[in-house]
Amino acid sequence: MNLARFDLVSIRLAVACAQTGSLTAAARNSHLALAAASRRIRELENALGDTLFERHTRGLLPTPAGRVFVKHGLALLQTMEQLGGELADLRQGIARHIRLCASSAAISQFLPPLLVRYGDMHPQIRLDLEEQVSHAVVSTLREGRADVAVFVEGPDTAGLDAHVFRHDELVVVLPATHRFAKGKKPIAFADLLDEEWISLTSGAAVLQKQQEAALAAGRPLKLRMQVRSFDAVCNLVASGLGIAILPIGAGLSTSSPIKLCRRPLADAWAKRRLLVATPEGQRDTAIASLVDFLVQPSQIAKAKQRKQ
Repeated sequence: MNLARFDLVSIRLAVACAQTGSLTAAARNSHLALAAASRRIRELENALGDTLFERHTRGLLPTPAGRVFVKHGLALLQTMEQLGGELADLRQGIARHIRLCASSAAISQFLPPLLVRYGDMHPQIRLDLEEQVSHAVVSTLREGRADVAVFVEGPDTAGLDAHVFRHDELVVVLPATHRFAKGKKPIAFADLLDEEWISLTSGAAVLQKQQEAALAAGRPLKLRMQVRSFDAVCNLVASGLGIAILPIGAGLSTSSPIKLCRRPLADAWAKRRLLVATPEGQRDTAIASLVDFLVQPSQIAKAKQRKQ
């Protein structure tokens, strides 16, 4: 494979072909003449030694090789866009970008006010935040696509330098009319296994705990729907489609007129720790400064005062 024959214009063209299914539309979007666009695709295929697209009367369809090329080509184009953005920021006084990847629990409960304060204290540093489920957060850090990770304890932290960030608690979220809504005493998860559940997507720490607890009880987890956000979970619960387990600090706002209520869980696993981690041996002073800021006792005390 002759990488020297690749250029960003051709890569962008191939991605556009996959997205539009049309060489004509891709050429127009890339500001190329149709003949020039066709030649560029042929040159890419010759350089790769593979056919990228199947030609049909209705347009183009990526081959398996084409899907692989487009996936990595899109990632490369996004990286180049980020490069351009960071260089532009550098000219405007932003000396550094730090990539922070965090779980939904961390973002919904703790991070926003911290990031505001950190930005005020360090205007020359920009934090780029990405949300993922906890296992994906750790994978993103290991793969070098994040500088700092904040996630619920559970994924393997071997090779990482991890510190306790915060503690939280899981609660059961139900419609106010549900038969388990009455009462304030903690309820055992095993007593809820006849219910249908709404949860986050696979890889979420809370879903893993539910699955482990159901397995330990020798009962199936009746997982009805999986979505990507706490708000989506709440709206589905409010619609009566199931019940859910969420962090106690997650907002229960919903557009549905049905009110939600929550009950504490009696299970020990409902008490959780969130961690902040960096690759082991990391010596970047800006990253170390951010980690110190996130875990310092004064920040935790401020969070407790706000809850009170």
